[in-house]
Amino acid sequence: MKRIIFLFTLCLLVHSCSNSEEIVNTELPIVTTDEITNISFTTATIKGNVAQNGGSTITSRGFCWNTSSNPTISNFKTSDGNGIGVFTTNLTGLAENTTYYIRAYSTNNIGTAYGNELSFTTDENMYFPPNDATTWETKTIASLGWNQNNVQDLLNYLETKNSKGFIILQNGKIVMEYYFNGHTSTSPWYWASAGKTLTTTLTGIAEQEGLLSRTDKVSDYLGTGWTSASLTKENLITCENLLSMSSGLDDSLGDDVSPANLQYVADAGTRWAYHNVYVKLQDVVAAASGQTWDTYFNTKLKTPIGMTGTWIPNGDLSVYWSTTRSMARFGLLALNKGNWNGTQILNTNFFDDATTTSQTINLAYGYLWWLNGKSSYHLPQTQLQFSGELIPNGPDDMYMALGKNDQKIYVSPSKKLVIIRMGDSADGSNFALSDFDNVLWEKISAVIN
Repeated sequence: MKRIIFLFTLCLLVHSCSNSEEIVNTELPIVTTDEITNISFTTATIKGNVAQNGGSTITSRGFCWNTSSNPTISNFKTSDGNGIGVFTTNLTGLAENTTYYIRAYSTNNIGTAYGNELSFTTDENMYFPPNDATTWETKTIASLGWNQNNVQDLLNYLETKNSKGFIILQNGKIVMEYYFNGHTSTSPWYWASAGKTLTTTLTGIAEQEGLLSRTDKVSDYLGTGWTSASLTKENLITCENLLSMSSGLDDSLGDDVSPANLQYVADAGTRWAYHNVYVKLQDVVAAASGQTWDTYFNTKLKTPIGMTGTWIPNGDLSVYWSTTRSMARFGLLALNKGNWNGTQILNTNFFDDATTTSQTINLAYGYLWWLNGKSSYHLPQTQLQFSGELIPNGPDDMYMALGKNDQKIYVSPSKKLVIIRMGDSADGSNFALSDFDNVLWEKISAVIN
């Protein structure tokens, strides 16, 4: 009898142990949504992690997303295998300029668990206005989250400071466009030295076509005797020296660029001075291309990006005149590093060089482009060095085409902004920079930030 009781008890114990092995404390998995990278117009890369399986096998995992918060697997989803650990996926077919909410998910036999929610906004394709039309798409200040309350203060300042045309482009679209003091959208105005950057662009185009090299001597194209310097000193001057304002020629003798007035002061590359001798690059391009400057300009730049305007002789110089929108078109080309709606007008390498410090003397100067965000700068008509950046209130990555009496093209890649100001001098006659720049950017920043 005792043996029977013992065997019965043993069977109960074995059965109990067997049942205990089958009973598992199963819970939902633990999953996290870790990061979103490589965001483009229509794609993004998402990373997640199944940290714990909850006590049973993970049968599926992935990401779910939607344009509204708290997406679930009943919305859009991916299937990215099973098991625990880190996993990634590449989302494709997204809509541009759209905000998406995304969560990682993981499923076991209890159900589906969701990770934390992250969001991202796809990029917006850069807009380029049609070359053969007067239409130009717009954006509202409200859609960008800018401060509408500060717009009138900006406009009042512009009008008070003798402005004629003012445009802000964001990602190519017009956000603000205003005209003052009798000026209209069809009225031409002069670019002054802001047009130097047109000369930079044409020099770069000629180089990419193999017609010249920026390291060539200027005398290779103009012949010797184009200055009054000795042949040895003249032959030190390259096209790049003219682009970077480091010719070593005397800048105190006025706008006259005849040989007699182009006198030696220092070896090329050893002195920075704001000097109209840069205009000789137009003669270099004409000689290298075998065309007139106007013809080459119209064919290679003006027509391809839909600009209007003309070069008007002014003494030894030619000054470009156009509408404010045509200046904005060139600014948009600059924002896109020489690309116009998929066509590379000017190669990116040259453009990057043009908007990078070109010599060691004036850190705030590239190839006829002014550069913000540098630790020091020189001003026209002086050899003094000033500490700090040119426009403290402006973006550090901004590069600028600046002309006499406050003609302005401001370009900020980080903010995808092009800003144009045309008009008379804000305060007093100036060569390129003035206190107006910093105060204007104080007003602009109050709107866009």
